[in-house]
Amino acid sequence: QVQLVESGGGLVQPGGSLRLSCAASGSVVGISAMGWYRQAPGKQRDMVAVIFSGGSTNYADSVKGRFTISRDNAKSMVYLQMNSLKPEDTAVYYCWAIGSYNYWGQGTQVTVSS
Repeated sequence: QVQLVESGGGLVQPGGSLRLSCAASGSVVGISAMGWYRQAPGKQRDMVAVIFSGGSTNYADSVKGRFTISRDNAKSMVYLQMNSLKPEDTAVYYCWAIGSYNYWGQGTQVTVSS
């Protein structure tokens, strides 16, 4: 089993920045990829960014050039640096990892509003 705990969400004005963190614990050796998904009210949960064990990354088109995902394997952490935030980025952000199963964190709210 893998446990994921997110932190770093909050309220920010348009154009601002936030950094999300996710700490993985448990059977982390088998994790091959980690990432972030988000879900806005009334919408499906969508991929934001993923980073694979070799370091390659994948981003949703809507966040390319604004968000950066990074990973610290030694600390079993994954981060999402979010810059130039827009109101449409408002959502609950979930940390995700895949090993033997898909694992999800509890989510952290990000609200972009003036």
